[in-house]
Amino acid sequence: MTGTGSGPVDRIRRAGPWAVDISVALLVQVAVTIPYVVPRPAGSSPADWLDYLVTTVTVLPLVGRRRAPVLVLVAVVAAHPLLLLTDAPGQPLPYTTLLALYTVAAQAPACTRRIAGAGVLAIIFPSVSLNTGEARELLFTLFVHAAAYVLGRLTDVRQAYARALTERAAQLERTNRIEAEQARDQERARIAREMHDILSHAVTLMLVQAESGPVAVRAAPERAEAAFEAISATGRDAMTQLRRMLGVLRDAPDDTERDRSPQPTLAELPELVERLAAGGRRVSYEVSGAARRQTPDIEAAVHRIVQEALTNTVKHAGDCAVSIRLVHGSDSLEVTVLDDGPGPGGEPGQGHGLIGMRERAAAHGGTLRTGPGPDGTGFEVTAHFLLPRTGASGTSGAPGAGGPSAASGASGEPGNLPAEVTS
Repeated sequence: MTGTGSGPVDRIRRAGPWAVDISVALLVQVAVTIPYVVPRPAGSSPADWLDYLVTTVTVLPLVGRRRAPVLVLVAVVAAHPLLLLTDAPGQPLPYTTLLALYTVAAQAPACTRRIAGAGVLAIIFPSVSLNTGEARELLFTLFVHAAAYVLGRLTDVRQAYARALTERAAQLERTNRIEAEQARDQERARIAREMHDILSHAVTLMLVQAESGPVAVRAAPERAEAAFEAISATGRDAMTQLRRMLGVLRDAPDDTERDRSPQPTLAELPELVERLAAGGRRVSYEVSGAARRQTPDIEAAVHRIVQEALTNTVKHAGDCAVSIRLVHGSDSLEVTVLDDGPGPGGEPGQGHGLIGMRERAAAHGGTLRTGPGPDGTGFEVTAHFLLPRTGASGTSGAPGAGGPSAASGASGEPGNLPAEVTS
């Protein structure tokens, strides 16, 4: 019953402090009354109403022991001489004094409880001398009062420890809630950045290709057909990426409805370049250095940075040539996107796209530089990532990220895309 929280003790605790204190006082009343009701030695007078009244007077102050512990201790000690007015039998323990002293030790301030303890100690000696005066009684009385005081101090320490644990648990809960909110905000910012990159790139390419379509219909119908196919492919790719990204935000009952495609990788950069070249842009893509496998996060970050840089070129640089260079170092990875357009039209690094690229690079321990090209014309974006050293660099595990690819010659030397892509 007690283990389930429905026992009598639990019910009394739930009733409040007054119920607890009254119940304790009743128990003490029963304890001090027992010597009056058990058979007494021959020649002792039977207990009368005065005996019971005096014992009740000595117990009654205990009801308020937690609200005024020192006053209750004084009242209990002061009431004990009243027992001399009766033919009271001896008590095995001074219950009321012990309980009052325990409460003072558990709840009173340090200075107050020390003074109260010293006062009780001073009263013990004359009290024992007036009773039996024996050393055995003195030692026993000192021991039980000291035990009551120590037990009170241990109770205070235990309660303080429990309070500290409760406060720590509440603080941890608040900290966890704040961290969860921060993680949610960061995830929202990440999703917003991903949506910006996907939609901005796709819509920009579709607009450029759609605007060039009418001209191509009259001048070169086959190029118009390729432009319209590129618009369709770009739209489908954007929808696929959006479904993949937004799928984690809804609890679909059927997981088969979700697109489980991986994050973009370096191997998809040639495809990105081809889509841009299909709209009539002059694009070159070359890879140098010994390729090695990168972490998915690094590859996705490089892909998104190149994607955003190409989007900015299409939006702001007009009809210009663009070159993309991916350099694999022994402990680094660097990608550069350079166009030969009019260059930055305003203060560099202030656009949302550039800020997003810089945040992507910094999130993976990299850096991003933006500004005019080497000869002062055009615009250049360079992202540099430091990579952990390994025993040997892989050369065959990252297709499209280095080595022989659509962007390099059959021998693995850096090169440009085939003519149908770069034209």
